[in-house]
Amino acid sequence: MNYVFPPAPQASVAIQGSNDRLPVRRIFCVGRNYAEHAREMGKDPDRDPPFFFTKPADAVVESGETVAYPPETENFHYEAELVVVIGTGGKNISEADSLDHVWGYAVGNDLTRRDLQLKAREQGRPWDFGKAFDRSAVIGPVFPAAEIGHPDAGTIQLTVNGEVKQRADLADLIWSVPEIVSILSHSMTLAPGDLIMTGTPAGVGQLQVGDVCVVSVDGLGAIETKIGPRES
Repeated sequence: MNYVFPPAPQASVAIQGSNDRLPVRRIFCVGRNYAEHAREMGKDPDRDPPFFFTKPADAVVESGETVAYPPETENFHYEAELVVVIGTGGKNISEADSLDHVWGYAVGNDLTRRDLQLKAREQGRPWDFGKAFDRSAVIGPVFPAAEIGHPDAGTIQLTVNGEVKQRADLADLIWSVPEIVSILSHSMTLAPGDLIMTGTPAGVGQLQVGDVCVVSVDGLGAIETKIGPRES
């Protein structure tokens, strides 16, 4: 097959303890999946059905990289996340079978242009400009579930310049990983390489040029991102 221009390189993330890479197909994100974060965003934390938004696969950034302060925002935020990596595809997956489809887990940071997100929300428009911009998905090395199991408790924490900004327990997720995988699979067919960012705890806030942001999850290590000068 000939292409009229070269296809984009395959987006991928690292695998802990391996030189192999894990190809990224799609990135799904769960909105407001910790009660205290829902409250700080001005929403009722009742257990309404979860909702999802997406980021493009090529938004992936690895730990240790510098991310330029993005254009068109004055309110650039961090969001600590547990990331679920799908290894076996499927649709209409039962909650009981969901974890059989999970290849592994990683630490993530859902970078957000909050002012653009909130403006879109107020206008009833999609969140793409606030969430799906370039280099907005920091994803750490993936830990295979075959080696670490399926974490359903443990501390998730984010610091900025050494100061704790977010700290919670994975057990505080409103919708658990098995529930999220099952619900998503009833809307569309999941496939290997799909990533799911499972939501962020309370304490989201601004990042400034020069800040160093570190996210950690018990058993999954930590990822680090430095914020570089604003893009022109």
